[in-house]
Amino acid sequence: MTDTPPPELTVGQVAARSGVAVSALHFYEEKGLISSRRTGGNQRRYPRETLRRVAVIRVAQRVGIPLRVVKEAFATLPDGRTPDREDWARLSAVWCDELNTRIDQLVRLRNSLADCIGCGCLSLDRCLLRNRDDRLGARGRGPRRLFTRAVREEEDQTRPPR
Repeated sequence: MTDTPPPELTVGQVAARSGVAVSALHFYEEKGLISSRRTGGNQRRYPRETLRRVAVIRVAQRVGIPLRVVKEAFATLPDGRTPDREDWARLSAVWCDELNTRIDQLVRLRNSLADCIGCGCLSLDRCLLRNRDDRLGARGRGPRRLFTRAVREEEDQTRPPR
């Protein structure tokens, strides 16, 4: 006799297998990232594929992809299915552009940290955040000098015309 795994998992089993707290699973479900059915006793039961969905969510979170973006990506999957190899390749390719922009920003920030001491401001003559008389306000929101070109261009495209 072979031990076949049950077709559905309890919330505790999903938490144990995925390394995610039960409260996080409830949160993911509340946000529409995973789903369960309820038993007659009102207990959650998750399909086994939930483990893969949670793994994708965790990887995305780990690299800084917002849950909103993960949910949008899941919504592109036919019939709400769990991502397969091809789906993951497509989703991760889209996320790579965003990650490259973030990496560029982090490198710029890291390279300028020697000049920035956290707004005492003892580096005022070369401070990237200094914006005398709000001259950069006409170019858009936020710390314009810290943004990479890609972020500035994206903001410029989404900024409403004046």
